[in-house]
Amino acid sequence: MTFEQYRNIRTRRHFLDACAGGACSAALAHLMGREGRSAAVGNNPLAPRPPHFAPKAKNLIFLFMAGAPSQMDLFDPKPGLEKWHGRPLPPSLTKEMQLAFIKPTAKVLASPRRFTRCGQSGMAISDYLPRLQTIADDICLVRSLQSDQVNHHPGQSLLMSGSPLVGRPTIGSWLTYGLGSESQNLPGFVVLSSGRGASGGASNFSSGFLPSTHAGVPFRKSGDPILYLSNPKGVTRQAQRLSLDTLRKLNEENLELTGDRQIADRIAGYELAFRMQAAAPDLLDFSDESETVLEAYGARREPTAAYGSNCLLARRLVEKGVRIVLLIHASWDDHTNLDEGLKKNCDITDRPVTALIADLKERGLLDETLVVWGGEFGRTSLGQLKHVGDKVGRDHHPNGFSMWLAGGGVKGGQVIGKTDELALRAVEDPVHVHDLQATVLHAMGLDHKRLTYRHMGRDFRLTDVAGKVVRKMLA
Repeated sequence: MTFEQYRNIRTRRHFLDACAGGACSAALAHLMGREGRSAAVGNNPLAPRPPHFAPKAKNLIFLFMAGAPSQMDLFDPKPGLEKWHGRPLPPSLTKEMQLAFIKPTAKVLASPRRFTRCGQSGMAISDYLPRLQTIADDICLVRSLQSDQVNHHPGQSLLMSGSPLVGRPTIGSWLTYGLGSESQNLPGFVVLSSGRGASGGASNFSSGFLPSTHAGVPFRKSGDPILYLSNPKGVTRQAQRLSLDTLRKLNEENLELTGDRQIADRIAGYELAFRMQAAAPDLLDFSDESETVLEAYGARREPTAAYGSNCLLARRLVEKGVRIVLLIHASWDDHTNLDEGLKKNCDITDRPVTALIADLKERGLLDETLVVWGGEFGRTSLGQLKHVGDKVGRDHHPNGFSMWLAGGGVKGGQVIGKTDELALRAVEDPVHVHDLQATVLHAMGLDHKRLTYRHMGRDFRLTDVAGKVVRKMLA
């Protein structure tokens, strides 16, 4: 008996299954449709999808400065701290502060940084960011961000997924779920890392309960962009194609029997990986970039080589239709040695970030690419000394910190929001993390209230049950 003859034998169970197939398939399709899924074989989970309304931006580059940069040393000058420097604040001012490590009786630390009024907007930017000063009129600086979390991992999770709980889909996953990706040979959501690594790790780009095809795919800085992308020695591309075709047939049969969406995602994943073997290696070959471009990004010098290469790669990825690129640089967690740590990270990132904005603008890509810069929260105006002999640093501060945006859909050359003179809290135009998420989705053509996914009996969304679009940010 051949394998085909064996498969054609119809037992009583097979007969009943075949007879009921139409009704079962219809019921399955209805149930999966309610959960935002499809049981169709061959459905591409990353195929481009229409937005809810005309978008201002097609792509997102998120420059995630994990660890929380100090806003009052970079973007939010507070000369009012000078008169309190070295002294504790009255309890009436500090009683509502959320602090991770220090006590409210800690002494005030005024910033030694010098700020310059930049561009036609007169935006104040620190001397630690001299190159960013030159593009002040391209950025929208928000000084009134607020978070609910005072520690790194839940803070990063809230910023990226809308919840401090690990296991929710992150913003890049929501965007590929809502919009798909224009690139059919690369992932829709790519992750690039430098520095020490974010405390949130892979939870910062997880797909959570969304199909795994929407998870961020980490790229490496050298060799194959992705581990095991190249075939082992002796395995030709033709042989691999034959193996994948056989595997696809088996998976499709199993999908037809079970309706398990994960099998369809697995099929799509195998096919994408095969196409990536031809497309991805060229991304790290910068030989087609001019020396002027490489020098602008600092891709061939220290200390900017790693981050500069990532910024240049981000531009190349969006050129090829990748929907979201997340650049993680860590860590800005300066509990001690604030001046040295902050300068080190600014020296690493200032040149590449400025070059990225200028390069996107020159190539006509900035109008359709939204760039977001920032960390999970900010730093306190109170100094911190962890050990005797340490140089002073700052603790975590979620009540009023700074981030900036540029590009698609954003009105540059403006400052939104204000913190009080002691940098304790936002007092004008407060912008919650959920508001930022809603605004980013809006710029990409998605209504944050309509972008939902049914899981465990209820509809989830990136902004949970909160969030409003900040109209002032938008062009």
